[in-house]
Amino acid sequence: MKRIGVLFGKERSFPEALVARINGMKLDGVVAEPVLVGGISLDTPKKYDLILDRISQDIPFYRAILKKFALEGTIVVNNPFWWSADDKFFNNVVAKSVGVAVPKTVILPSNQHPPDTSGESMSNLMYPLNWEEVFAHIGFPAYFKPYSGGGWKSVYRVTNPEEFFTAYHDSAQNVMTLQEEIVFEEYFRCYAIGKKYFQIMRYSPKESHFDRYVKNPAPIDPKLYERIHGDCLKLVTALGYDFDTLEFAVRDGIPYAIDFLNAAPDADKGSVGEENFNWVLEHSAKWLVERVQQGSDPVRDFTPRGFVSAGEMKSQGAPAKAPVARPAEPVKTEVTTNAEKPKKTSAKAAIKALHEKTKSPRRRDN
Repeated sequence: MKRIGVLFGKERSFPEALVARINGMKLDGVVAEPVLVGGISLDTPKKYDLILDRISQDIPFYRAILKKFALEGTIVVNNPFWWSADDKFFNNVVAKSVGVAVPKTVILPSNQHPPDTSGESMSNLMYPLNWEEVFAHIGFPAYFKPYSGGGWKSVYRVTNPEEFFTAYHDSAQNVMTLQEEIVFEEYFRCYAIGKKYFQIMRYSPKESHFDRYVKNPAPIDPKLYERIHGDCLKLVTALGYDFDTLEFAVRDGIPYAIDFLNAAPDADKGSVGEENFNWVLEHSAKWLVERVQQGSDPVRDFTPRGFVSAGEMKSQGAPAKAPVARPAEPVKTEVTTNAEKPKKTSAKAAIKALHEKTKSPRRRDN
């Protein structure tokens, strides 16, 4: 008997419906259930053939035991070793290496010292930082956000150096990135399941959480659709994620990958809408069954090469196209309009004075 476990937190609509959908398929030799674990010893036997992980990013105990399970042959979606190591800055490094457009991005040291460190710990970090170079490269407005995280937590839109330094001070010990703002004509969020099934959805990130998925979406230009689909496939293949969402902002016809480390993406019926919920439910159940029937592939290579195939993709070209899941019968709707493109702001005159107003991790007196 192949046993599929679903590991989840507060959410209810998707995991409960997924378990019911898989069991409702009445497949001989496959059963699904919510994961149930207690204290786990080194000798605790394997219980699940596959676990869909929806919560370990918030529960360190779950992440630890999933690594044990994966080593012993349980298929864990998504890979807990790579998910633990990945971050959104490196996501962009990989995306650029496989030819996917991304906004200009700079990673910055935390404003405050990390725990148990002081200014003397920063011996290899320049002081002051090369702010003029950073601002000239990125321009304003820009987005200042954590290099790893989600849910729009601690994300700032800054329009000049003064706003940036205020946000930088508030960011405390968070390691942050400063990223070019893409003023977009269209925006999409895409489900990607098993590197095989893709749902490309019009999305409006400026709306409230429950109104972001566009209802009755307008048709997508076929060439743009193929470009986004191809970029989704490149990214999930390079990064190895089997359950993910990817976001693209379209400027001048070019889709820029904005956010694509969403390895436990929202699938709640109340926020994604009935059509998208039904799609992700159907294709998740289908692919999880396909995957568990293929058998286990225990993790043995713990080096980055064991998880990331970007270098191979770059030398060999993009993978073959997977089946494209197109919208059924899209109808006309409003699309996000394009505002006037921002001009880069010279920061030279203000940087020195503004920098002195904010604490810096390189100061020797703090």
